[in-house]
Amino acid sequence: MGKIIFDSGISLDGFFAGDNRGPDNPMGGVSGKLHSWMFKQKAFWKHIKVEGGEEYGADSKLIDEVFARTGAYIMGKRMFEEGAVHWAEDLYEADVYVLTHEKREPWVQKGSTTFYFINDGIESALEKAKKSANGKDIRIQGGANTIQQFLNAGLIDEFFIHIAPVFLGTGIRLFDGMDKDKYDIQIIEVIPSDLTTHLRYKLTKK
Repeated sequence: MGKIIFDSGISLDGFFAGDNRGPDNPMGGVSGKLHSWMFKQKAFWKHIKVEGGEEYGADSKLIDEVFARTGAYIMGKRMFEEGAVHWAEDLYEADVYVLTHEKREPWVQKGSTTFYFINDGIESALEKAKKSANGKDIRIQGGANTIQQFLNAGLIDEFFIHIAPVFLGTGIRLFDGMDKDKYDIQIIEVIPSDLTTHLRYKLTKK
């Protein structure tokens, strides 16, 4: 069976996103600071179905790998609402489970992306995602609150964070409210890069 993972960028002071997030201000306007390493990579633009990027190097391979290993996604309503107005058709090429109190029918896109709207919690979303993933990994896409819910439930097996060399000073922290005694944590990979530091961790629930 695949792993339950997340893959996120943060600032040196631990922020995942800025303030005042919304469809007109995705990620609180800090994507350029946190994700500049991705924006250089042809793999990133390929996966969002846009022409762009300056290079296909080691960082592009990391981007390709996380997409290749992921069989289903889970995200929160805020991330969905921020992104849906901007995302290309069939962006995820997999089933996506959106945690929300809103009841609505699945949004079936052209291709292989279907958004399902889950009203009964993270465990229900996870069980459905496992069936969709067909043995591949399930990626908890975001936002920070959704990742925190899965972390505090003891459900995350591995995560990959990309630390940008910037201080944001304010915004939404990725690890706020984390149960410090939930896991044994092991560093399994450290990869330096020009614009970020990639760190991969293995989590074992105590």
